[in-house]
Amino acid sequence: MSETPLPDWTPATHIGDYALIGDLHSAALVSRTGSVDWLTLPRFDSPACFAAMLGAEHNGHWSLAPTGEPLESERCYLPGTLILQTRYRTATGTAVVLDFMPPRERSADLVRIVRCEQGSVEFGSLLRLRFDYGRVVPWVRHVAGGIGAVAGPDAVYVRSNVELTGQDQTTAARFTLAEGEQAEFVLTRVDAHLAEPEPTDAVEALAGTERFWSNWLAGCSYAGRWSEQVHRSLITLKALTFRPTGGIVAAGTTSLPEQPGGERNWDYRYCWLRDSTFSLEALLSCGYTEEAAQWRHWLLRAVGGDPQNLQVLYTIEGARRIPEQQLDWLAGFGGARPVRAGNAASGQFQLDIFGEVLDTLELARASGLTQHPDGDRSEVDRIDSAWSLQRLLIETVSQRWREPDDGIWEIRAQREHFVHSKAMAWVAFDRMVRGAEQYGLPGPVESWRAERDEIHAEVCERGLDRTGSHFVQHYGSEELDAALLLLPRVGFLPWDDERVVATVRAVAKDLTDEAGFVRRYRTDAGSDGLSGGEGSFLACSFWMVDALAGIGELEEAERLFERLLAARNDLGLIAEEYRASDRTLWGNLPQAYSHVGLINAARRLEGLGVDRQPGDLANR
Repeated sequence: MSETPLPDWTPATHIGDYALIGDLHSAALVSRTGSVDWLTLPRFDSPACFAAMLGAEHNGHWSLAPTGEPLESERCYLPGTLILQTRYRTATGTAVVLDFMPPRERSADLVRIVRCEQGSVEFGSLLRLRFDYGRVVPWVRHVAGGIGAVAGPDAVYVRSNVELTGQDQTTAARFTLAEGEQAEFVLTRVDAHLAEPEPTDAVEALAGTERFWSNWLAGCSYAGRWSEQVHRSLITLKALTFRPTGGIVAAGTTSLPEQPGGERNWDYRYCWLRDSTFSLEALLSCGYTEEAAQWRHWLLRAVGGDPQNLQVLYTIEGARRIPEQQLDWLAGFGGARPVRAGNAASGQFQLDIFGEVLDTLELARASGLTQHPDGDRSEVDRIDSAWSLQRLLIETVSQRWREPDDGIWEIRAQREHFVHSKAMAWVAFDRMVRGAEQYGLPGPVESWRAERDEIHAEVCERGLDRTGSHFVQHYGSEELDAALLLLPRVGFLPWDDERVVATVRAVAKDLTDEAGFVRRYRTDAGSDGLSGGEGSFLACSFWMVDALAGIGELEEAERLFERLLAARNDLGLIAEEYRASDRTLWGNLPQAYSHVGLINAARRLEGLGVDRQPGDLANR
């Protein structure tokens, strides 16, 4: 009688089928069928050693599941943690698999524990290690308790209390567990030139991981109506934080497409400056001042240097060079190509990022994150070491705000005078005026105020549609842009200004799908230099919740918010985009900016959101 086949790899049907696990240095995605299809080690932006998510089984994965087709399966995170639990019920019994990555102290570990709860269950494990995004097959040898795999700079050790055997460039295991029995697997990555690492105790790692996340979540100050959803988003945001530097990546993945078979496939394993203000606000508002301070410190280190060379995005360590390349040997998720590593947007000119950086530093200052540890506020340079950098940045804004730019959405076509970009230039001058007036920090305040007012007047004259009723994407255009929803949020105009109200309603009419979710802009206008389209952008949809609440339409805002919560996958994760026609998530998963939007929108609906107050000219 032949043995039951081992569980092999099957491609995920939807992006939302994936679960996230991570160790605050890197991330893995686990499919519904129990396969780790994506894992980058030792960092978020390292080449993947499992890349089947963007290709096929020969690009690397780790399947672990019952050998026969289970009668049913269900998954969840253990409450308040990033530990994934998948329960299988088979014809012979019930078992659970626990997948997690212990917050890293020394080596990088991925732990998988199988427990039989009732009866007996036969399991199979099939491991295909492929370094350099699925291109390199390592040399594998037996070591005490498992196997070691080496190729170039990478060494991975897999240890288990069940026998591991090699077959056809894979490592396999077949085992049967009776009620109360447990199988343990630990994958550990080290630099290839280092000695074999000490084994990690899987049971101790589980207890330590559960304790870490429970203790961290206990520091959350939010206890409102949507606590469960906000807590899951906070855990996800923490999981996307690179612990050594405090940098927050936009996502732990690359090249998950924005539409089936499309080319809008980007690498989001980097830190975008424009995410900084809302991320800082979300962390501070929920009591996470340490994480907020670390994010600010990362920001100051990253943008240090010549302000003329300020970039849109940086690496998790603050490095500037992020060359973009295409990984031609990967077929792409669902055939969507190209698959990219790196991001050429780092070389674009996006005027708005100056406003975002200066807004972030103003928010940090107002929150007390700039105070010297000894509390001595007698010397200005000790109170706020960022001010000299801010003065250099505002000089660059003064020189360049009249230029067209590539805009918030990183348009890869002709530069334009984007209204949102100009408004953020206004924000840059406004925050400098506030810093000088409220904290006595030195600078040419009258000159800053004059330029701020000049920008405001220009935007209100040239940034409206031909009827003068609402704002448009860029000067001379009739197109709309979801970024316009942020104008009152940053204080450019008050919520009750008729132009703001008209803009919110125009965006709601022109850029929303059948679920009421918001697109960034109309891709069919052909202005972004790319073919195809995209789904509705979930961060923008949360901005719409803010906007509806801001103009007094609270009931509609809450209805939209509840629909957005329903768009999350079964684990509470949100991708970048959503397609209402078939209720599927698209783009990189999970997306930090989407989860930040959820946190801030929940607080807004409970009256906890805080807008920047409009400047004196904006109230006219």
